[in-house]
Amino acid sequence: MSKASPQSPERVDPKEQGPKPEYPAQSQKPPGSDANMRPQADHGEESYRGLGRLTEKVALITGADSGIGRAVAIAFAREGADVLISYLPEEEQDAEATRMWVESAGRRALKLPGDIREEAHCTSMIDRAFDEFGRLDLLVNNAAYQVTHEKIEEFTTEEFDRAFRTNVFATFWLCRAALPRMQPGSAIINTASIQSYDPSPTLIPYSATKAAIVNMTKSLSQLAMKKGVRVNAVAPGPVWTPLIPSTMKQESVKKFGADTSFERAAQPVEIAPLFVFLASNESRYVTGEVYGATGGQMPD
Repeated sequence: MSKASPQSPERVDPKEQGPKPEYPAQSQKPPGSDANMRPQADHGEESYRGLGRLTEKVALITGADSGIGRAVAIAFAREGADVLISYLPEEEQDAEATRMWVESAGRRALKLPGDIREEAHCTSMIDRAFDEFGRLDLLVNNAAYQVTHEKIEEFTTEEFDRAFRTNVFATFWLCRAALPRMQPGSAIINTASIQSYDPSPTLIPYSATKAAIVNMTKSLSQLAMKKGVRVNAVAPGPVWTPLIPSTMKQESVKKFGADTSFERAAQPVEIAPLFVFLASNESRYVTGEVYGATGGQMPD
């Protein structure tokens, strides 16, 4: 009697697991909205399946209204974590959608509108975490600002200042407020970028901030481990988020991600599992590291 053949696993070309350029021409005013993106971004709403890796954890995620932040919020909730959602007040519609997805996973969501360029707001969010939940296990510094120009003289001082205050100062303020109160086994995860290593000339302020985040991740990890807290970063390549149509020229948006090995941009859901790994005990021997998810793009 012949043995029954085991069922063959589904084979799917990863290049085909997300929309490819050309994307429709589109433009939004900053900070942009997920609801207005075409095609819609995939944050794992219908696909992410949790395994209980973050059961009863409490996470604060900046920029959690859309993009990578929303995908991480959904994944964390489905892994068992409660989520504090940090976002700009003008992103209320997107933040409400994130809240709905977190709560549909059976976890508690707390919305924290405000501008992380303000030190007092960053400090108050850490206080809210401890006031409302009595703990903070996971801090994800994800929110970012960018602007593109073709010439250096087109970048304004205000744009440069906003990029550093949003991307670097806020990361520092949140880490400084959170780390002394976090318990062993906690984790901080920062969002860096391929721009940290392979900067585009049209993204001078943004690229500089992401290089600073990599440096801060590595230096802070050494201090944090004295408390048993791990600090790591994720460095994505092109990801389909509202930041793209709200900060880039339409011609660039239409072909966004086409120069990767995948011939497309990543969807936020494809980045979230790295954050789950770095937040979970599965990465308990990992700190001071930067995990790339660049679609095969490699620095020169």
